Amino acid sequence: MGLRTHPTQRQRRLAEELRRLRESTGMSATEAGSHADLGRAHMSHIETGRTGISEDKLRRLLNAYGVASKPLVNELVEMAQPTGPGWWSRYTDAVDSRACDLAELESTARAHRSFQWVYVPGLLQTPAYMRALFESGEPDTSTARRERYAEFRQRRQRVLHGPRPPRFHAVVHEAAFHMHFVPRDVMLGQLDHLLEMGRLPHVEIQLLPFRAPSYPATSTAPFVIFDASCPELRTVYVEHPVSASFLSERAHIAQFTTGFEQLSNVALSPLDPTNDGPRSSLRLLQHLRYLLEEAPYAGP
Repeated sequence: MGLRTHPTQRQRRLAEELRRLRESTGMSATEAGSHADLGRAHMSHIETGRTGISEDKLRRLLNAYGVASKPLVNELVEMAQPTGPGWWSRYTDAVDSRACDLAELESTARAHRSFQWVYVPGLLQTPAYMRALFESGEPDTSTARRERYAEFRQRRQRVLHGPRPPRFHAVVHEAAFHMHFVPRDVMLGQLDHLLEMGRLPHVEIQLLPFRAPSYPATSTAPFVIFDASCPELRTVYVEHPVSASFLSERAHIAQFTTGFEQLSNVALSPLDPTNDGPRSSLRLLQHLRYLLEEAPYAGP
């Protein structure tokens, strides 16, 4: 079997964790490989995601590394199983590899924690809202390609409506609803959709108002924390203007996890149709609706 040219995010994440575990023991690749009948070159390919590893050899490596956590062992074994092409592979004509990696991660995570301050999170967008974003952000792209973008994003959203959906917790800054790059009626529909999504038992949406008493010193870029079945395998996805990043270093995970907790603490209470108190997300959503319906609007 040839080496992988473009390992998926899942394959890279497994490789990174195996390398981290080996390095934590102080073993060289040659020493570690001897416990599983793997040569140094083969170990190098495994630790870069360029080739897979059988369950037996993986368990032998983890035993040599002294991994005692059964959830971690089980999760790594699951990650190492061949899965075949995912549904996202059908959209490589329209989206880049990072978008496909994101879809793969969304499909396997046990929980998502998302912070956005310019847009509504992708998994919560209405079709009209996402099309308006693509039209304003990609004006030179053909209509057919933009439709493929929208189709891909709508397909990603199915993860929240399956039989075993992940927990989804979003903190969205009020600024996202004052942007005038979508028509008024589209934004109104988007607000209504957020309220409906907030009714789902596994979805929690908090709005962060301009008048929040404090603003945590966290990343100014939008990000999502993806939780696995064990905390060691959390991954953070950070959006950048040029290229998104997937972070797995323990220090980065801790920084973003703490940052999200702080954002959630200063945000309004979760969106709930029965709670329109003064510190509720519903109260702010109702105010935003009033502004859109009554105030002058300079949108497209």
